Amino acid sequence: MTEVPEHLLKRAQAAKDKAAAKSAEAAAPAAPAAESASGGDSRIPAHLLERSKAAKARKEGGAAADDSGGGAVATVAPAAGGGAVAAPTGPVPTGPGGHTQRLLTVVKSGSIQDVKSKPQDKVHTWPHLLIIEFAAALFITAFTTIFSVFVNAPLLELADVNKTPNPSKAPWYFLGLQELLTMFHPMVAGVTIPGMGIFLLILAPYVDKNPSNKPEDRKFAIALMTVHLMFWAVLVMIGSFFRGPGFNFTLPWRDGLFFDL
Repeated sequence: MTEVPEHLLKRAQAAKDKAAAKSAEAAAPAAPAAESASGGDSRIPAHLLERSKAAKARKEGGAAADDSGGGAVATVAPAAGGGAVAAPTGPVPTGPGGHTQRLLTVVKSGSIQDVKSKPQDKVHTWPHLLIIEFAAALFITAFTTIFSVFVNAPLLELADVNKTPNPSKAPWYFLGLQELLTMFHPMVAGVTIPGMGIFLLILAPYVDKNPSNKPEDRKFAIALMTVHLMFWAVLVMIGSFFRGPGFNFTLPWRDGLFFDL
């Protein structure tokens, strides 16, 4: 709730006191009533009481003049040009210092410009992101170095067109596609199924528009990517470890492992 400034509250209270003084004048025009009101209600400002007493004194003076003249006072008086001039009305109510003021609106006190910083759900690239990426790069480099020390992966001899290896396997990242070719028609395995997978991945940002980074809020996107990765990982594992001579299905613990790094 907006706090009302203190000077506006004082001004509103003065206006209420002024209205109360006017109603008291209308209800009790006699001077003793005004005196009792001024003594009983201490909330009325002193300048309003003085103004009320002056107005009553002028009113009583005019009534005395009417009585002494023996007749009623005319409301109009002839002017020099032969016209009529309206009699002066009562005093116009004014505020402190003789200024007529009116309250238009109530605004919260303070500076126009908001200098307070608002919290944002953002972090700087340095050091939050770059430190994590640098640590990940160091971990991958160390893993690759240790793997190359303990695993023997020499380069094979030049390919001989007269001597085709059996089984002839594609690189591991294409083994999933080679596995699909053993199950479906080349048009289905090489175009339809991979095309549908790529189309679904392109369509995912337009279906799941949730900007949240929490996994529980991105169930559709996470489920789609999980199915895609599991489908391709299973095909690569079958083509790597469960395919023997002639690219026939075999068991690695019974017939051996037909896979070279």
